Amino acid sequence: MPLKAPHLRPAFDWSGFYIGGHTGYGRGSSSAVLSDPLPVSTAGSVFSGVIGGVQGGYNVQLPSGLLLGVEADLTFPNYIISNSIISTLTGMRSEVVHQLDYVGTARGRVGYASGHWLFYATGGFAWAGERFINTPDAGPDQKHINVRPGWAAGAGVEYAFAPHWSVKLEYLYSQFDRANVRFPLGAEHSSTLDFQQVRIGLNRKVDWPGSNSRTPKSDLTDPESDRWEIHGQTTYLPQGYPGFRAPYTGTNSLTPARQAQATWSNSLYLNARLWEGGEVYYNPELLQGFGLNDTVGAAGFPNGEAQKSNFPYPHYNTSRLFLRQTFGFGGEQEELASGPSQLGGKVDVNRLTLQAGKFAVPDVFDGNSYAKDTRKDFMNWSMWAPGAFDYSADKVGLSYGVTAELNQKQWALRGGYFLMQAVSNSNAFDTNIGQRGSYVGELELRYSLFSLPGKLRTIGWVNSAYAGSYRETLNNPALNLDIAQTRTGRIKYGYVVSVEQTLTDDIGLFGRWSWNNGKTEIMAFTDIDASLSLGTSIKGVRWGRPDDVIGIGGAINALSRDHRDFIAAGGLGVLIGDGQLNYRKERILEAYYAYALSRQLTLTADYQLITNPAYNADRGPVHVFSGRLHGEF
Repeated sequence: MPLKAPHLRPAFDWSGFYIGGHTGYGRGSSSAVLSDPLPVSTAGSVFSGVIGGVQGGYNVQLPSGLLLGVEADLTFPNYIISNSIISTLTGMRSEVVHQLDYVGTARGRVGYASGHWLFYATGGFAWAGERFINTPDAGPDQKHINVRPGWAAGAGVEYAFAPHWSVKLEYLYSQFDRANVRFPLGAEHSSTLDFQQVRIGLNRKVDWPGSNSRTPKSDLTDPESDRWEIHGQTTYLPQGYPGFRAPYTGTNSLTPARQAQATWSNSLYLNARLWEGGEVYYNPELLQGFGLNDTVGAAGFPNGEAQKSNFPYPHYNTSRLFLRQTFGFGGEQEELASGPSQLGGKVDVNRLTLQAGKFAVPDVFDGNSYAKDTRKDFMNWSMWAPGAFDYSADKVGLSYGVTAELNQKQWALRGGYFLMQAVSNSNAFDTNIGQRGSYVGELELRYSLFSLPGKLRTIGWVNSAYAGSYRETLNNPALNLDIAQTRTGRIKYGYVVSVEQTLTDDIGLFGRWSWNNGKTEIMAFTDIDASLSLGTSIKGVRWGRPDDVIGIGGAINALSRDHRDFIAAGGLGVLIGDGQLNYRKERILEAYYAYALSRQLTLTADYQLITNPAYNADRGPVHVFSGRLHGEF
């Protein structure tokens, strides 16, 4: 008699819970009418840009291949504010800006699963978070926060490339109800809104305890392949200070009244091997929060997570996306530890590494072991980086460039070229490569002092930028301190000397001296023309807490003569400008204790004393108290 064929399990079991993230492109449109009192309208206003977000859901796969599921997601615009401006209407007495904060959906999914492939349609409820900001002719701005409901529908295809991992391509269309907003002074705003998304997503199945999934269980972050790795981090950093002495306050001053703010960053690091020596690194992030006083008021600003863009809701950013190619020259090998910006494995000590794409200049240069990462160690800008190094960066600290590193056992030589900002403190880059750019070179020497390892790094850099001159601005009273009117092609240069020295297995020292010529406006980092920082890092081995760290350090920051005269006359820098100036060097003292709650979770208490904030002896001192909760995998 014929035998019954055995039941074959599907190549991938789609049933169960999953979580993931997505990125892509979003495009919305809106028609709006502002009555104030006469009507002004816009029809078909379009906004668009890169988007990113998170999702989670649950699937049930039937024996026939039919799949039923539910999914919820949140999607955020990117950090370039213009990409989230839905419309701007100007009436007789006011101007109303309509801005998107986020889009969310809760949907059902119906599809067919065939092996590693899933084809599905989806639809359900949608909502949009938005804000309306009215700037009347008289009086302060008026803000209205709104959430409008709607519906969403779309379709997608998903492919499972590992036992717990899948990637999807999806299209979603959302249409929302009309929103009617009335402001206190009588202006009325009425608008429609729809939003389209094309996005790629990464999902990871979650094995809950006791689940009956037919997929073998594994650690949540296991990539299930030696060709790629996934890392992640989250950092919540609240910060505040009590009131301090200040006889006057300017546009870029710390407010003398007590205040508190917080920042929150969430990051994934997706790293993959492409071929022999070839690797790709992708770092999507969601950034949220505010620096103290909107990140102005001190040259050595106290929160390295508070970049110069402030977000009330999370904003997406492709913080890093670059290719790396390593050429080994044979001989002795060393093990590179796995990390957010490094695939683990053995490489030749004698090697050449090329890197090109989007990343931060400090990712490659001045790799100080004790004061480098504001999410883990020192928080102050003049402690975790060379303060006078005006390296290329947009408002969240990233740039586009190419670097080369020649590594030997006792030394390394690095060089790089980066695009320069179009103007000071800008998110736009000048693509005139022949005339504009930032050139950086570094020599790293590795040595032993009484059999204890140390490193000495020397960096030289030159910026060719479209920049203004402090002295030319001061010499022409007709400019009214508007340095932008003196902008032309100019050269800025400087250097950094950085040293780190191990004293014992659990104690290390570091120091940095940095300087720039200080004649042209700061392009990207902060208002420092010379800076000296010293500090120590102590692990908790001696008191039975080997994963705890104490950090103590200080910095002294200074301005060039041209720069200080410009600020004293009432000029504004990137981070400073009190309207007048009783010049003294800015002094920073910082101390922190990082308490390891577990291998993945650290709680830090931090104190900073800022004397002569923004180089002004008439203001301060400022006592800044901070906490930091950092998790990573």
